[in-house]
Amino acid sequence: MSLLLVGTGVARGVAIGKAHVLQHGRPDIPEYTIPRRAVDAEVARLRAALERTRSELEAIRDQVSGTLSTEIVSFLDTHLLMLRDSSLSEAPAEHIRTRLCNAEWALEQQRDLLARMFAGMDDEYLRSRSEDVDHVIGRVQRILLEQETRGHRGAQRRPEGRVVLAEDLNPADLVLMHHQGLLACVTESGGPLSHTAILARSLRIPTIVGVHHVRDYIRDDELIVVDGDRGTVLADVDEASLAHYRKRQQQQRRYRATLARLRGKPAITRDGRPIKLQGNIELPEDAAQLRENGAEGVGLYRTEFLFMNREAPPDEEEQLRAYLGVVHALEGAPLTIRTLDLGADKPDPGAAGAPCMNPALGLRAIRRCLRETALFKAQLRAILRASAHGPVRMMIPMLSNLHEIAQVRALIAEVKDELRAQGEPFDADLDVGGMIEVPAAAVAAPLFAARLDFLSLGTNDLIQYTLAIDRVDDEVTYLYDPLHPAVLRLIHGVIQAGRRAGIPVSMCGEMAGDVRYTRLLLGLGLAEFSMHPASLLEVKHIVNDSHAGELADLAARLLAAETPEETEELLARLGAR
Repeated sequence: MSLLLVGTGVARGVAIGKAHVLQHGRPDIPEYTIPRRAVDAEVARLRAALERTRSELEAIRDQVSGTLSTEIVSFLDTHLLMLRDSSLSEAPAEHIRTRLCNAEWALEQQRDLLARMFAGMDDEYLRSRSEDVDHVIGRVQRILLEQETRGHRGAQRRPEGRVVLAEDLNPADLVLMHHQGLLACVTESGGPLSHTAILARSLRIPTIVGVHHVRDYIRDDELIVVDGDRGTVLADVDEASLAHYRKRQQQQRRYRATLARLRGKPAITRDGRPIKLQGNIELPEDAAQLRENGAEGVGLYRTEFLFMNREAPPDEEEQLRAYLGVVHALEGAPLTIRTLDLGADKPDPGAAGAPCMNPALGLRAIRRCLRETALFKAQLRAILRASAHGPVRMMIPMLSNLHEIAQVRALIAEVKDELRAQGEPFDADLDVGGMIEVPAAAVAAPLFAARLDFLSLGTNDLIQYTLAIDRVDDEVTYLYDPLHPAVLRLIHGVIQAGRRAGIPVSMCGEMAGDVRYTRLLLGLGLAEFSMHPASLLEVKHIVNDSHAGELADLAARLLAAETPEETEELLARLGAR
C-alpha cells in the first residue's frame, strides 16, 4: 500500500524520481563567553566567515549566470546585499565586543533582533523575508561551525534527476540544484510566499512545503511521486499509480506548450469581455519578465525593498531613480506604485524583551506614513515626479477609515503645490487608489469608492484579518480559506461598490494568480487581476476559455452556499465551464 504525505503545493507540476535526502537543517548554536583578549581574533573569525559566505554565493551566481533569467539571479544578489549590510557585517561584531560572546552566538542574537523587525511588518510577503535572514545567517554560522552544506550526508551527490527532501532550502541552494538538474523539492517547513517558493514557481520546479517529518518516512534513493498541484508526496508507488502520473506529466507538457502560444495575445472571455492581467513586482529588474509574459503593466509595485537593510531611508532622488527604472522598462504600460507598507524600520534594542504582541495591528503602513509625514512626503514627491515620464498610479495600503483618505489627499495636494512652485513636472491627474485588505475597509467599500480613483483587493491580508489567522503559522494554516462565505461576500461587495461608483477594482493578492479561483472571480465581476508573472499565462488561458456571463449565476449560487461541500461542488462546476 502506498504511503501518502500531505503538505502545501507552492509550485505546480508532477515529478517522479528517486529521493535525495538532505539531513542538515539549522545548526545548533553554542553560547559561551570569550576572554577580552580574544575579542579581536573572534571578530576576525566572524569577518572571515562572512567573506567566505560572500565568495561561495558569488561563485554560485557566476556558475548559473547566463543560463537563468536576471530575475532568478537577483535572488542571489539579495542575499549578497544582506551580507554587505551593516546589520550583518558590523552589528554582530559589536555584540562580540560588548557582550564578550562567540561569533556564532553574536549572529544568533542579531538574527533574533532582525526577526522581530520583520515580524512587525504588516505585509505578509515582507514578513516572510525573515526566512532570507535565517538562510544567510545560517550559512555563515555553518561555516563558523565547519558545517558547510557540502559536508553533509546527501549533499555530496549532485541532485540530477532526483527529488530533494530537506528541512528547508534557501534560494541559493535551490538555484544551484536547479542548475544541476533536480526534478522537484519537498521541505518540512517554509511557506507559499517565501523567496524559495517564488523561485520554484519561476523555475517551474514542482515544490511542496510543510510536509512535516518527510525525511523520517522516506529513505534516500526511494522512488517517489511529487504532485505539486495537490500538495502530496507518494511513496511505495505501484505500477498503476506510476502510469497515471506519467500520463499527467505528458498532459502537462502539452499544456505548457499551449500556454507559450498565448504570449502577446489579449485576455478576453469567449463572450467578448476584456480582462486586464497585470503583474506584482518588487524590484525594477522584475518588469522585464512581465513584458515577456504579455502583462498589461504592473498592478502592484512593492517599494519596501528600497527602505530595508539600511541605516537611513532612501531620499527622494534615490526613490525617483528606482521608479523611473520601472517606468522605462514597462515601455508605456501602466505602473501602480504602492506606498510604503512597513512598520518601524528598526526595532528598539532596549525593547528586546517586550515585542509588540500584535505587530500586524500596530503602527503599520499608512498609519506610520501619516505619523512620519517627512518620510511619506519624500515618497509622494518621487512618485509624482515619476508620473511625468509615463502612466503611473499611486496605491495606499492598509486603509481602514475615511479620515486616512482625507489626510492622504491633503498631503498629496500639499506636495503638488510644492512641485509646481519648484517647476517640477508631474501628472496633475494621477490616480490615487486604496488597498482593501482590512475588513472595515471592505464593509465600507462604497464610502471608500466615492473618495478614491480605484480599489485593489489585497486578499492575503483580507482573508487573514477576516478569519483571525496567520497563514504562515503551521498551527492554523488549515483555517486559511479563500472560499469562506465571509471572505467571498466581502470580495463581492467591494467589486460591486467599485462598479456602482464607476471606478476600477483589481485584485493583487495571491488569490488573483490561483487558477482554481479564476472563473469564480470572473463570475463575481472582477475584470482586473495582478499576480506573480509566473501565473499570468495560466490565468490568461482560463480567461480566454471562459464565458463570463454564464459564470455569474454559478458564482451567485456559490455566494449563497451554506456548507463546505456545497461550495466545493459549485467551485468544481465553475471550473468545468
